[in-house]
Amino acid sequence: MAGFTVIWLGQFVSMLGSGMTTFAVSIWAWQETGQATALALAAFFGFGPQVLLSPLAGALVDRLDRKLVMILSDLAAGVTTIILLVLYSADQLEIWHLYALNAFAGAFASFQFPAYSAAVTVMIPKKQYARANGMIGLAGSASGIFAPVAAGALIGFIGVGGIMAIDIVTFVFAIGMLLVVFIPSPEQSEEGRAAAGSLWSESLFGFRYIFRRPSLLGLQLVFFMLNLIATLGFTLTAAMVLARTGSDPLALSYAQSVGAIGGVAGGLLLSIWGGPKRRIHGVLGGMVLASLLSSLPLGIGRSVLWWAVGGFMGGLIIPILNGSNQAIWQAKVQPDVQGRVFSIRRLIAQISAPAAMLAAGPLADNLFEPAMAEGGPWTAAFGWLVGVGPGAGMGLMFVFAGLLGAAVGLGGYLFPAIRNVEDIMPDHDSDKANGRIGESEPLSQQPDGLEVLLEPEDPAHSPAD
Repeated sequence: MAGFTVIWLGQFVSMLGSGMTTFAVSIWAWQETGQATALALAAFFGFGPQVLLSPLAGALVDRLDRKLVMILSDLAAGVTTIILLVLYSADQLEIWHLYALNAFAGAFASFQFPAYSAAVTVMIPKKQYARANGMIGLAGSASGIFAPVAAGALIGFIGVGGIMAIDIVTFVFAIGMLLVVFIPSPEQSEEGRAAAGSLWSESLFGFRYIFRRPSLLGLQLVFFMLNLIATLGFTLTAAMVLARTGSDPLALSYAQSVGAIGGVAGGLLLSIWGGPKRRIHGVLGGMVLASLLSSLPLGIGRSVLWWAVGGFMGGLIIPILNGSNQAIWQAKVQPDVQGRVFSIRRLIAQISAPAAMLAAGPLADNLFEPAMAEGGPWTAAFGWLVGVGPGAGMGLMFVFAGLLGAAVGLGGYLFPAIRNVEDIMPDHDSDKANGRIGESEPLSQQPDGLEVLLEPEDPAHSPAD
């Protein structure tokens, strides 16, 4: 835990700097364009490569030293900020530069998640997985508190360029913390030996592994649906708040910071508590609660107080949701193949998010915002709920996302393979997992094809095709 805590501290400081830069650049992009589409595209170009390159990243993470991979990922993010700073200082920064640089940083960030997750597995005992994941969530949330406040307070004094300079210092600190920590290599398992092959074959290994285990596949398909729905709303958070407050950066920083306090509380709660005994309740129940208690207040609210409440509740619940899911996967998947498996796991769960990011801006600018403008065609039906005028259409998108997201979480309970994943899938260190019994048999010993275990218990409640 000592070594993990050193890495965690470095990543926390790095996330603080990145959060400050993201806030400052979001303000700059909104002032330049005044369109939700610009902010949504910036998010898309940063996140899309992380998802699309994840199969290759996972294979390389299992082949390479995981500490080196994390260092290179942090270094690429630092280089991106340096280029941004040079362009901004020369008054040459344009929106398309932001898209291109976000894509570059996102490509390297695709290595960060599988390397960080797999490193946790070999550094600490299994009983500490949920707590470590809680600390990781805590770092992200704590940086979410201080980054908007610090950026909002400093931007008037040191400008966007000064905030980028602070960000560069934080990347150097994070790399330094990684350099002083030893991260052991995992022992090769039977599953790992069966998975060895060419880089292309190993890149696809995660698909074979997950598709032959319907419980794990079903779990990620639930995330696929949730991410598609939720991203349509959350991509527009900054644009909605700025539209409803007349581009007030302090209002945005306050709403984001108070929301991040909930994330700190959620991370602390998970770190101390360890999460629900049945992890699946933390996943599916967390989806329902986060959708209702976060998305709805964000959409209905017309003041910073409402947005802060919605952000706080989302921040409180999401670390428990993600930490519970992470603990399931860390316990079930052999450590020496986690890079490959976790990268595909992320691809399946999040491939829908880039599509939602691309759709969110145009939907807001061309459909929802005009429909909820003064005299718009939808104001009679929904004006009482979200108001009218700038930002109301994006608020309505949050409401729809909250209701549909809750339905996805509840729907997951209909499938026995998902609801009982912890019973069906043996832990990777159990006798059952050592190539003899159940879903965790090595791929070389399993028959071809995918057994269909995802049918709901009650055919009357079958999901639509």
